[in-house]
Amino acid sequence: MTLPASPSKPAMPSAPEAGARLWALRGARAAVSIPGLILVAAFIGYAGLARESGLTLAETLMMSALVWALPSIVVLTGAMAGGVGLVPAAIAVALASVRLMPMTMALVPILRVEGRTKRWHLLFAAHFVAITAWVFAMRTLPDLPRPARLPFFLGFACTLTGSVTIITGLSYLLVDDMPPMVAGALFLLTPVYFLCSLWTAARLSVDKVAMLVGLGLGPVFALVAPGADLLLTGLVGGCLAYGGTRLARHLGWGRDA
Repeated sequence: MTLPASPSKPAMPSAPEAGARLWALRGARAAVSIPGLILVAAFIGYAGLARESGLTLAETLMMSALVWALPSIVVLTGAMAGGVGLVPAAIAVALASVRLMPMTMALVPILRVEGRTKRWHLLFAAHFVAITAWVFAMRTLPDLPRPARLPFFLGFACTLTGSVTIITGLSYLLVDDMPPMVAGALFLLTPVYFLCSLWTAARLSVDKVAMLVGLGLGPVFALVAPGADLLLTGLVGGCLAYGGTRLARHLGWGRDA
């Protein structure tokens, strides 16, 4: 497996108390990166899916900007194209997005400055929690001064979201000139990048074991229970990985699990 190059860490400003605007600009500059380009390419593929599903340009742009996480957008697009009701569609999107809750819980303590950060700032930042922004933040923010972390993250995430929305709109208008094979390949770049990024960012053995077990169980549950394959893969794979690494640690086979 070829792992993506780690994003370069931003240079520290000369003044220790750099303003929030400066850190936001640094975050915006950091968004121009390989992870950002891969995400933009994936949304180019999504623009083709949205147009084929009958979504208007306005609907596509709103979903790209407001829903943000690509898997949830794909689920909502499929529900709309299939004529699913509002409540089932909301449940489907919620299930697709529930994985973002523990990610947000892990990120918020890194962003918060006790006694200074307002709750609505954190709620606004939580909107941008998706795999690309989260992996980048967890790698980069711990090395920054605590007051700089929130503006840096918002600069990065807002720039990435804005760029993705613009590119999605342009791709929607030009998708007729794009070969279907190319659009599909661009769309598949995101899950491949996600897997490589998560593998690179994993610090514990249990994380890597969970990914390997999930890769093995995914095709099985896709055949056995197509409607709940992702949920079952995550639940069963996570439990097996946790139990297995706990047993290995108890037997003295690994100390970092």
